Amino acid sequence: MSYELVKSHLNLYAVLQNLEELTVMDKEMAELTRDWNISIQFSVKGGPKAYIAFKNGKCTVGQGKFKHPSIKLFFLSPEHCNKMFDGNGNPIPLKGFTKLGFLLKDFPKLTDRLEYYMKPTDDLLKKKSFLAVNTKMTIDTAFYASKELLQHDELGQIVAHKLDDCVMMMKVLPDGPAVQMEVSNGDYNIMKSEEKKATSVMLFSDMTVANDLLNGKIDAFSAIASGAIQMRGRIQYLDALGPVLDRISHYLS
Repeated sequence: MSYELVKSHLNLYAVLQNLEELTVMDKEMAELTRDWNISIQFSVKGGPKAYIAFKNGKCTVGQGKFKHPSIKLFFLSPEHCNKMFDGNGNPIPLKGFTKLGFLLKDFPKLTDRLEYYMKPTDDLLKKKSFLAVNTKMTIDTAFYASKELLQHDELGQIVAHKLDDCVMMMKVLPDGPAVQMEVSNGDYNIMKSEEKKATSVMLFSDMTVANDLLNGKIDAFSAIASGAIQMRGRIQYLDALGPVLDRISHYLS
């Protein structure tokens, strides 16, 4: 699978899902979207499909087609889709022309806020509230992106053969956030909380440690030696996943 196609999978399936957390954890965005009743379908020619649905104050992001979306946005290629995420292109609207005002005025407030959290500065990360949102998005993105790479990236597919049925988890102590990946018969299911008993566990002592490790600011071996990170269970699965996690920056930077 080409670089652009894999990247479009990550953008639609790993990046976009963070809108669910954004509309919960950011009070301003929660208020902005509280009365929205609208759905947006994203479709890439020869590539992935995803949707965002807002209803009753809740944002839901999913893969595939949404039944009767309010707006349909089409991309001529995976590269076209990636350009939009990079801020250098626009989709082609196929449905929802009467809602162009929403796309041009209201929705960008949400996506700009998402970019604000996903491209942090060191000064912003010093703020406890910002760190909490960014860390939650970072660990969720890590597992959602890993899921796509295990299926579509050349290195990821090699690693996938090393994974038996298991549940891997990353969690910030003491009370989260946590994210889990369930591997079952070659399928992958991501859970944004601690839902199942995990086979392999990586525990972070606090938000800063989790954030620093996932952003490559600290070395995992040193953090484990110091006790800042704890590994439990069948850690060989998390060890195998390591190169895939490192691979994410090749597509998302």
